[in-house]
Amino acid sequence: MIEGWLTVHVGATRHTESVQITEVTEITPELMAAFERLIPQLSRSNPPPSEEQVQFMIDSPASVLLIAEEDGVIYGSLTLALFRIPTAMRAWIEDVVVDDAARGKGVGRLLNEVALERAREAGAKTVDLTSRPSREAANRLYQRIGFEQRDTNVYRYNL
Repeated sequence: MIEGWLTVHVGATRHTESVQITEVTEITPELMAAFERLIPQLSRSNPPPSEEQVQFMIDSPASVLLIAEEDGVIYGSLTLALFRIPTAMRAWIEDVVVDDAARGKGVGRLLNEVALERAREAGAKTVDLTSRPSREAANRLYQRIGFEQRDTNVYRYNL
């Protein structure tokens, strides 16, 4: 299990607390409740995943689901996709979301740093992600971590 620790101030408390980043290996009621709360903060057009969909992610060797948790409360999640192509092992970060109550406290940074380490351990040489320009704070975070904006076209085909 990959873990990361960060001392941050979250929620309405006034003291410093520890947030732990862990790889999800089983579905819990707390995890499903967190997705119900977090996914609407990420996307208004996509519903939270079902238990079946979460189980598929957990079981797939191509995805790593990370959560940021403190005292049983999940404050964020990130999905790392890992896949082999003919030229390299590829890694892609998707659906990074940090609860409004914990934004700006370093939780997103720690989620990404743990994902980058996990990708490195899997043999990836690069990690890609996309972020809407309107997510200004997230884009600043990615640049501070060391992500570089690429000169490329991103295409999508709707099925």
